[in-house]
Amino acid sequence: MTDSVDRIALDLPDGRVLDVQVSGPADGVPFVWHHGTPGCSHQEATHQRVLHGHGLRLVTYTRAGAAGSTRKPGRAVADIAADVAAIADHLGAAKILTGGGSGGGPHALATAAGLPDRVLAALAVCCVMPYVGQEADFLDGMGADNVEEFTLALQGEEALRPFCERERPGIIDADAAGIIQTLDSLLPDVDRAVLTGEIGEDIIRNVQGGVEVLDGWIDDDLAFTKDWGFDLDRVAVPTYLWQGAEDLMVPFHHGEWLAAHVPAVVPHLVEGEGHLSILVGAFDRMVEELLPHLPS
Repeated sequence: MTDSVDRIALDLPDGRVLDVQVSGPADGVPFVWHHGTPGCSHQEATHQRVLHGHGLRLVTYTRAGAAGSTRKPGRAVADIAADVAAIADHLGAAKILTGGGSGGGPHALATAAGLPDRVLAALAVCCVMPYVGQEADFLDGMGADNVEEFTLALQGEEALRPFCERERPGIIDADAAGIIQTLDSLLPDVDRAVLTGEIGEDIIRNVQGGVEVLDGWIDDDLAFTKDWGFDLDRVAVPTYLWQGAEDLMVPFHHGEWLAAHVPAVVPHLVEGEGHLSILVGAFDRMVEELLPHLPS
């Protein structure tokens, strides 16, 4: 059972609308969470419990182009900072924490880089590294489905969209067994094990919400495979990086590379964990690392 959530259709300065959800104590510092790819603003119950328990507000949103959020064709990863600033302004929040998992990781780093005066600390979990400059290594170690997906993304939207359309039916109405079958090449045993019960339902619901409208998924992939629009050396706020060694979606060496290239980073490169299991098992510890950066 999730806590009460306020859902906002936020009007942005450029005329777009952003789907935003907010829960937790009204006086808590907002923790803005960037969902994976594909994903949406659905709030996971475990995230709510951890964040609310620490007195924080959980703020989620659906990135441009997915259901409820107006598309922004050609967007770069860096563009997310302006959307997060609009969310913070709407909430009257001078300071925020931010974090993201998987495809949300680069967007969390972009928020930290673009809003250094507002972001107290950042969290990036199983974060893909930039493609530009790492072309030879980017796909190394990814599961077959991700290799196909990103290879098509490099060819552009016309090549990528049929892939997303093909994968959508196996996601949109699937249960845990169906999701495991669809994502077979991307799920080590440690990740399959967490796609059960409440946690599994929340993970699946988030992904399903992200494929209701495919533009957000497509635009994320296109953004990852071009220049992100900011330099990682601009990430000057305290940053915490978590990466599992068994990850087949974002291989371990992506985390190793980011650990060597993000300033002020505290890396957690963890053996035995996968793409999903590390977030499920360590989210409380991840959040606890951020707490010392809250205003006293």
